Amino acid sequence: MRQTPTKPWLIYACLASVYLIWGSSFAVSKYMVGELPPFLAASVRFIGAGLLLWALASYRGESLPRERREWRHFLIMGVLQVVGSAGVNVFAMQHVASNQSALLNASGALWISLLGTLGARGHRLTPLVSTGVCLGFIGVGFLVWPHDGFSLSHFGWQMVIILACLSWAMGSIYYARAHTRTPMLMFTAVTMLTGGIMLAGLGFSLNELPRWHWHIGSISAVVCLMLGSSCIGYTAFNYLTRYTSPALLSTYAYVNPAIAALVGWLALHEGMSGHQLTGMGIILLGVILVSLGEPSNSRAQETPTEASA
Repeated sequence: MRQTPTKPWLIYACLASVYLIWGSSFAVSKYMVGELPPFLAASVRFIGAGLLLWALASYRGESLPRERREWRHFLIMGVLQVVGSAGVNVFAMQHVASNQSALLNASGALWISLLGTLGARGHRLTPLVSTGVCLGFIGVGFLVWPHDGFSLSHFGWQMVIILACLSWAMGSIYYARAHTRTPMLMFTAVTMLTGGIMLAGLGFSLNELPRWHWHIGSISAVVCLMLGSSCIGYTAFNYLTRYTSPALLSTYAYVNPAIAALVGWLALHEGMSGHQLTGMGIILLGVILVSLGEPSNSRAQETPTEASA
């Protein structure tokens, strides 16, 4: 089916949402895992966000699908993007600094770009896009590389975050190519509920419940992540997954560390050096090259149901 053109301003609005909200979520997540058990906190975040989005989707007249294939999509996406990515990431952030986590999450751009070239529907990377991707990673290195370098004692947890980024990229490509009939909002809601329930199971199995303590700051962090990062951020990202190329989609991994470094500097008193500011400029240049080099026919095709979402 031929692609229905989407509104450019909506693409830019979704990109801005993903950049600003997810970029600032590193500091919020770091604070959250310092006060609450990671898997249970993440489960509350995703179950709450899933219920809110499900209520909104139901208000819009969307209903839960009955096809077994659709529920298989929910399960796979819940495992890859909620448990394998967000859950594992927040668990590892107990042992990794927020700026290091931001740098490691930039590897998601590489995974998305590489996985996006595979298969019959794969996108070829143009020279301009390839240059932008390389510049983006160089800029990220300038931006968030710690002054004293990475510690070998944290190497294992850094690899865990890299694997979580691979899980996120696999879910992104899977959703972009899945032939789902579920409207986007309902799809996101059920995926979050599915993944949130699995995270709750992990939390209870690891005996995290005794570590749960009600505190205004920690609960506020959960609510902030629930409404901003999950409800708005995930919905915007899923829209971009459907209607942009993997190369343009991956630019979030370049910009988010810049936002994370700025928020960490303001909220967590993490210093910003001259090479970090230089990295911001290189990242922006990389994003511009990726945007200019995106093939005009690279957006994923959409079905009428998806267009209505």
